[in-house]
Amino acid sequence: MLSSYDEQFVRDMGCTEAEWLGWLPVAMGQCSWQRSGNTMVAIIGQGQLNVQWQVMPPRVIALLRMPVLRVNFDFQGVNAGERHAFMRPFDLCMQRGGG
Repeated sequence: MLSSYDEQFVRDMGCTEAEWLGWLPVAMGQCSWQRSGNTMVAIIGQGQLNVQWQVMPPRVIALLRMPVLRVNFDFQGVNAGERHAFMRPFDLCMQRGGG
């Protein structure tokens, strides 16, 4: 997790689109949101978060193949404190792996 989140950023996530869509409802918490295809819009305070994702070619390391989902986050009218308050639990929910 970060201490601050820019208004716009991109992440490559090591998951399939199906996994992402399964985790998304829990990660969104109490926010009102709506999905259409590979985009999602959430209302956060007086602003909104637009998210768009794209399935990328898998990362290949020797015999390991890891799925890659490129996710674009675009906050509009959401201040730094609201972005952090939203993204901290979102990141905790999406976090995988350990140690």
